[in-house]
Amino acid sequence: MSTYSSIEEKIEWARRIHREQAAELLQDRNIVQLLDKLRSETQASRQAMIAAGVVAICRRCEDHDGGSCCGAGIEDRYDGITLLVNLLLDVSIPSERLVPDSCYLLGPTGCVLQARDVICINFMCTQVTNSISPLALSLLREAEGAELETLFLLHDRLGRLLGRIG
Repeated sequence: MSTYSSIEEKIEWARRIHREQAAELLQDRNIVQLLDKLRSETQASRQAMIAAGVVAICRRCEDHDGGSCCGAGIEDRYDGITLLVNLLLDVSIPSERLVPDSCYLLGPTGCVLQARDVICINFMCTQVTNSISPLALSLLREAEGAELETLFLLHDRLGRLLGRIG
């Protein structure tokens, strides 16, 4: 899979691999355990975002200030394996851009993905970092770190298996 592929090509690759190899991939105990762990960690980090007030700040920015964090082109950061992880998590990936002039993966209520790129997890503008408490930020970063570590391990495991399977 080329790193220069368009998001549509990456999505198609992920869908093809999912269609052809999901059953085999989901027989790998490590993959299943990492997917379960990632589900709970993404939920924990999203809850930490809500508790810290990040979601409300981002929504206000998107609705009133024109938002820009999820702008068109961010989707280029994604690779096929991360998109495959989302399919293995039963995420429905869009076949077209849902929000004009925004990230291909942004839906009407936020990101459609459960497993996101590191930039989408870690980036916080100064409006956010200046508005939330250091304790809330620390708790959020801790939750995000767990999510990223599991995503890294899952990405690595899938890459190794696909190298052998594909």
